Amino acid sequence: MSKIQIFCIITSMLFVACKSTPKETSITIENKAEKKACCENIPNRFTSEKEVKADEMVWIEGGTFMMGGDDKQARDDEFPKHEVTVSGFYMDAHEVTNAQFMEFAEATGYVTEAEKKPDWEEIKKQLPPGTPEPDDSVLAPASLTFFAPNHSVNLNNNAAWWAWTLGANWRHPQGPDSSIDNKLNFPVVHVSWNDVMAYCKWAGKRLPTEAEWEFAARGGLIDNIYPWGNEDIDLGKIKANSWQGQFPNINEEKDGFYKSAPVKTFAPNEYGLYDMAGNVWEWCSDTYHYDYYKTIKGTSVNPKGPETSYDPNEPGVFKKVTRGGSFLCNTAYCSGYRVAARMKSSIDTGMEHTGFRCVKDK
Repeated sequence: MSKIQIFCIITSMLFVACKSTPKETSITIENKAEKKACCENIPNRFTSEKEVKADEMVWIEGGTFMMGGDDKQARDDEFPKHEVTVSGFYMDAHEVTNAQFMEFAEATGYVTEAEKKPDWEEIKKQLPPGTPEPDDSVLAPASLTFFAPNHSVNLNNNAAWWAWTLGANWRHPQGPDSSIDNKLNFPVVHVSWNDVMAYCKWAGKRLPTEAEWEFAARGGLIDNIYPWGNEDIDLGKIKANSWQGQFPNINEEKDGFYKSAPVKTFAPNEYGLYDMAGNVWEWCSDTYHYDYYKTIKGTSVNPKGPETSYDPNEPGVFKKVTRGGSFLCNTAYCSGYRVAARMKSSIDTGMEHTGFRCVKDK
């Protein structure tokens, strides 16, 4: 979901405008939306000689694997399966926590995009000419939070379980009356791609490529569906934080959590990486293009993704890839906890179920 979708949800007039966006639009790296994301403009105070503790990261020996969908739940943008080689890298053992992000924010004074008033001049560049400006009550610091409807809903209408919540941000995940005081070891959320790029620069790390992320999530297993193998997520022992029950109105909480869980709650994969399935979606460095896999010929070595962005659902919005699924994923809805599952979001959007982890070159 993007901020454009947010305004579509809130105002029916904007919804009509969004639906009329030309289908064949492809957003390139030169577009203004991407220029806003370029980390070269991040102030030098975000660059750090911060020491990386050995127990915070895991060395992933590089190798060659088959990347892409493994089962009937795989979607079209996960095909065709193709051969990829990645070099070795270090990866955070778990998602970046509230405590870690707080250290960054306090050291740099960084303010996330969810904590700022949305810039209408930037947003309207992604909308059809003549789109009316929303009311000031909409153009206020806010972010998307999950709420459960009290009845079953059409799963094609994600507005049925997302709310544009004023005052929601990484410090207040469910809105101004919530806090992270007792959740410092939970993954940070409501952080946009732009936000996490700033954190990476400060930490002396970077975001993983989509190929690195999938290689690491597979944990050395060949053509398996999940980080733990092929056993269905709802069978046997609890393996990850996901949605058990009827999504989005009934969560049976068999895993012990209604929403996100503390990092390292569930068993790691064979590489010692936690929460590569479920908990929160994780940003990658790659630009998202629906047909990207179809353009790859032969073995791809350390791929960094396409130069152009295209999502048929929002063809005019520049997007980056997210991976791993979240506490909202279940078999009936998205099964995002599969190692090959792909999701995407605009670079300025933060949500209650999206966080990140970092990697570092040797």
